[in-house]
Amino acid sequence: MVVLGRIIGPHGIRGQIKVIPFTEYIDGLMEYPAWWLSSDERNWQVVHPVSSFAHNNQLVVTFDEYSDRTKASELKGLQIAVPRSQLPPLPEDGEEGYYWADLIGTSVINVQGTLLGTVTGLLETGANDVLQIKSTENGEEKLIPFIDQVVKQVDLKSRKITVDWEQDY
Repeated sequence: MVVLGRIIGPHGIRGQIKVIPFTEYIDGLMEYPAWWLSSDERNWQVVHPVSSFAHNNQLVVTFDEYSDRTKASELKGLQIAVPRSQLPPLPEDGEEGYYWADLIGTSVINVQGTLLGTVTGLLETGANDVLQIKSTENGEEKLIPFIDQVVKQVDLKSRKITVDWEQDY
């Protein structure tokens, strides 16, 4: 399974939920007819999204299985995943490919060797994508541009991203 988002809570009274997607496009999750939900990445339950809309950089989703706020509120905090086999193939032209979801939980280290934090998400801003990092120094969120001039290496085997970025930026 590849985790592609997280449920942050209910929205409204008709069983809709708010989702933070870990996909390149905010509505990218809607390409999958079934989602697997879990709090521990071992025990999965399947749900079927039927409609959605973007709201404040989040996705608001309605499921077949939930029609009231009380039931939807029980989903808060669950991760959303799909089987890796359902994802589009990565490039085969020798270029190392990865999904945004593969970057979640990866350590971010600057070129001086200082651990800056851990990737908690990515944002699409229009101008460029941005890594959301939870700082190891104080637990605060840091935003680092996800561009070639800053991101020097993505090493998924060692779960490390090397950036040309100072700790106090």
